[in-house]
Amino acid sequence: MLCPFIGYAQEPILPLIDACIPLQLIIPNILKYASIALQRIPDNPPDELTRDESAAIHLYTMEWDNTSGSLYFHLNYALRKGDREGLQPWLKYLKLFLTALVKIPCSASQVVWRGLKKNITDEFQKGAQIIWWAFSSTTKSLSVLENDLYLGTTGERTIFSIEVLNGRNIRAHSYFNDEEEILLLPGTFMEVQSLLNPAPELHIVHLKQIIPKEPLLEPPFEDACLYPKIE
Repeated sequence: MLCPFIGYAQEPILPLIDACIPLQLIIPNILKYASIALQRIPDNPPDELTRDESAAIHLYTMEWDNTSGSLYFHLNYALRKGDREGLQPWLKYLKLFLTALVKIPCSASQVVWRGLKKNITDEFQKGAQIIWWAFSSTTKSLSVLENDLYLGTTGERTIFSIEVLNGRNIRAHSYFNDEEEILLLPGTFMEVQSLLNPAPELHIVHLKQIIPKEPLLEPPFEDACLYPKIE
C-alpha cells in the first residue's frame, strides 16, 4: 500500500503558466496548451474559482493530438506508479489543480459510472478495500459509456458502478462542457460490494466509497473540505 499523498499543499499558488514550467521536460508543449486553456476561461469563472484555477481543470481535460501526450495521461501515470519523488515536478500544478477542485462543492452522494475495454474482474474480490491513487473520470450517465470513444457495446468490457461521496462535477470548467463528468480525487478509498456478469463479455464491479480512518490525500489548503460536511 502506498503512503498518503502529502507534500504538495505547502507549495505556493502560482499562475497556471508558472505552475506548468517544471513539467516541460515531461510534456514539451505544455505551455502552449496552458495558454490555450487560459484563453478559453471567462473573467469570472463559476464556483468562485480564479481564472488560473479554472484553467488548471480545463487543461487537465484537454486532449492532445496524441492521447499519450495529454497532461492527464502523464499525471495519472505518475500517481499510479507510486514514486512520490517522481511527483516533484507536478507539485506546483497539483497545488493549483487540487485547490480548484476542492473549491467546487462536493456533488451529492450518487452513483457514477466508469468503464474499461477489458475484463479486469479477477483483480477484485467482494468485501475487499481498494484505493484509487489517480484522478478518475466518471460520468453520471451510463449511456455515455456506450459511445465507441469510451466503452462501446461489444467486446470484453468492465463497468464500474460507484457510490461516491465527494466527486467534483467539473463540467463548468471542462474542455468537454457538454458532459456531466464527475472527477474522483486521488486516494479515493472504496469497498467492493459485488461482482456481476449480466451478459457475455460484460462485467460489472459495484464499488462504494468510504471515508478512510486516516487521510490518504492531504487537503490543499487550511479548512479545505475533502468530504461533505456532516450536519
